[in-house]
Amino acid sequence: MVFDIDDFLIKSHQAHASDVHLSCGKAPSLRINGEIYKIFQSPLTHDDVEHILDKTLPKEYKSHRNNQDIDYIYEIKEVCRFRVNYCKDAHLGKLTFRIIPYKIKSLKDLLLPGYLAQYTNFNNGIVFITGATGSGKTTTLASMIEIINQTQKRHIITIEDPVEFVYEDKKSIITQRSLDLDVKDFKTGIKYALRQDPDVILVGEIRDKATLDAAIEASETGHLVFSTLHTNGTIASINRLKGFIDELAQPEFMKVLSNCIRGIVHQQLVPTVDGVLVPAVEILTFTSTVIDYVKDGKFLDIYHLMQDSRKPNIVTMNKTLFEMYKKGIISKETAMEASLEKVEMDQMLRGIQRNSGGK
Repeated sequence: MVFDIDDFLIKSHQAHASDVHLSCGKAPSLRINGEIYKIFQSPLTHDDVEHILDKTLPKEYKSHRNNQDIDYIYEIKEVCRFRVNYCKDAHLGKLTFRIIPYKIKSLKDLLLPGYLAQYTNFNNGIVFITGATGSGKTTTLASMIEIINQTQKRHIITIEDPVEFVYEDKKSIITQRSLDLDVKDFKTGIKYALRQDPDVILVGEIRDKATLDAAIEASETGHLVFSTLHTNGTIASINRLKGFIDELAQPEFMKVLSNCIRGIVHQQLVPTVDGVLVPAVEILTFTSTVIDYVKDGKFLDIYHLMQDSRKPNIVTMNKTLFEMYKKGIISKETAMEASLEKVEMDQMLRGIQRNSGGK
C-alpha cells in the first residue's frame, strides 16, 4: 500500500504536532510539545520515502533531487504549509516536515510581551530575534511583521530560506522572496531589495559578515531590518556579531553596530507545569547607556544594567523565568534548566524558599 503522506500530515496537524519525522527503515515520529512520539506502524520503506519526495518536492527543485540536503515548502490547501528538509540518514532518505499554520498569531496569542510591538514603530535600525533552532523565532517575527502589515502603510520585503508564513496585503504591501528560487543568497537579496522601494526588510538569518554588512547598510540608509541569530542570550548575540569581524577592525565595527541595533530579543520554549510549551524571553533594548557599553566592550556592565532594570524593555531571562515560576506557570526545575545564569537563578529560587519558610 502506498503511504498517504497528505492524510498523515493532516492527522499530524490535528494532533498539534510541530514536526513530523519520516525516515527510511523507521516508523514515523511526531514532535508534540517538545517531545518525540513514535507512531506504532510499519517502518517506512525506500519506496515510501521516494514516493513522499516525488509527491511533495516542487517542480522547481526537481534538478536538486540528488542533493544531500534540500529545503522546500509543501502545502496542503486549506490545512497548512510545511517547511520540509530532505537529507540522507545513513545513506538512506529522511524527510522532516515543520508545520506552519496559515494563521499568523498575535503577540498576545503567543504569550509574548506586548512590548515587542514597540520595535515595529522604528523607521530604521536592526531588530534581532535570537534563540536555538525550534525556539519560535520565525513565528515571533511573523507576528511582528503582521503588526506592521495591519497598522502601517509600508512596503515590506521578506528574504527567507524558504518562505514560511505567507502574508496577505493589508495596509502594507508585502514582497516575499525565497533563496534559490527568487534570489541567490541573503546578501544579494538585501542588495536588490534596496532597489525595490522598501521600508521594512526581513532577512531570514544573519549567517556571515557579508549578510551582516548588507543589513547594516540597509539600516543606515533608512530601512527597518528584522533578522535572526542562532545564539544563546542577548549578550551572546552581541559577541556573535562581533565575531564576524577581524579583531583589528572590531572596535570601529562595534561603534557602527551599536548605533544600528534597536533591540535584541532572545527566546526559548519552556514546558509549563501542564506540559505545554510557552516562550520565555530576554529583552535588551539599545538605550544610550547600552550603546555606550557596547562601544566600550563593557558586556558585564550590560548584564548588571539588565539585572537592575525594572522596565519592560530590558529584562533578563532569569527575571522572566522567576516570574513564571512565582505565578505557578513553570516548575523550579524548569526555571533552573532554562536559566542562562544558573548560579543567579539558584540564589533567586532559594530566596523564595526562605521567604516562604519565614511566613
